[in-house]
Amino acid sequence: MKRQPVVLFACFGVKAERWLHVLTPLAVAFELRTWPAAGDIGEIDYIITWAPPHGFFTQFVNLKAIFSIGAGVDSLLLDPALPDIPVARMIDESLTVGMAEFVLTQALHYHRAIPTYQQYQAQREWHPVSVPLARERIVGIMGMGELGRATASMVRGAGFKVRGWSRQARPVDGVDTFAGTDQLDAFLNGCMIVVCLLPLTAATHGILNRTLFSRLNGAYLISVGRGPHLVEEDLIPALDAGHLAGATLDVFVTEPLPSDHPFWVDPRIFITPHASALTHATTAGPKIVDNILRAIAGKPLLDVVDRAEGY
Repeated sequence: MKRQPVVLFACFGVKAERWLHVLTPLAVAFELRTWPAAGDIGEIDYIITWAPPHGFFTQFVNLKAIFSIGAGVDSLLLDPALPDIPVARMIDESLTVGMAEFVLTQALHYHRAIPTYQQYQAQREWHPVSVPLARERIVGIMGMGELGRATASMVRGAGFKVRGWSRQARPVDGVDTFAGTDQLDAFLNGCMIVVCLLPLTAATHGILNRTLFSRLNGAYLISVGRGPHLVEEDLIPALDAGHLAGATLDVFVTEPLPSDHPFWVDPRIFITPHASALTHATTAGPKIVDNILRAIAGKPLLDVVDRAEGY
C-alpha cells in the first residue's frame, strides 16, 4: 500500500501550537509531523519551516520542497547546504496588511510631530506644532514587491504623496516610481519619510548607509525589511548631522538586539522586536496546505523563490 506523503513542521523560535491547531485538521491528504519528533527521516517529503539552522535540510534525503511561513527567505538562501529543490515563500494578507498598517502608523507618528510632543511632555512645555498637510509629505518606499505595493496603497490612501524605488522598474498606479541605482538620488530628493521594504540580496546589503543618508535633509527612516540593509554604525552620525530626524527600526543585524546596543538609549530611535508584520496561522496555514496539495498533485508551486534574484 502506498504511504501518504509526510510533511514536517519545523519552525524554530515559533510557538507550534497555534500553527498545529490550524494545520492538523487540514492534514487529510498527508501525514503531519512536528520536529523533533520526525520519525523516519527518509519519509519526509515536505517541510514547513522558519529560521532553521544551516545544514538542517541535509538529513532529509527525499525532501521535495520547502515552505517558509515568512515572506523573507534570505536566511534559507544563505545556507550553503540548501538543497536544490523549490522553496516557497509566504505571501498572505496577514503579512501585507500588517506591514502596511505598521508603516502607516509610524508615518503618521512622524507626520503629526508626536516625537516633538513627547519631548515637550517630558519638559512640561505647552507648544502647539504646525504640521503640513499629508499631501505635502513625500513618503518614499524602497521595495515595490508584494509588501511594498500594499504599503504604498495604504499610505497613499491616507493622503500622502508616495514614491517607490526598486532595482527593476515596477510601475504602480498612483505612485511615482523609480528604478535602479541611476534613479536612487532622484527618488530620495525631497523624501520626508523613507521606508525600507527591500528583499535582502547582495545588491541591497548595507544600502542604508552614510552615502544614502547624506542625500536626505531631516527625513525619518522606517526600516522594516531586514537588519543587514542598515549599516548600523552610520545611523547615529546621520541623526547627529541632521540628515535624519528620527528612525523606526524593526529589524537588526543581531536579533534580539543586544542589551548594550546604543540604539536602545537614543530617544530619536524607536525600536520594535521584528514584529511589524507577523504571519497569522489562521490565514497563512490554509495557503501553505493548498501549496502542499499542489505539490502532491504534481502542479507547479505558488510563490516559488527565484534564487538568482534572491526573493
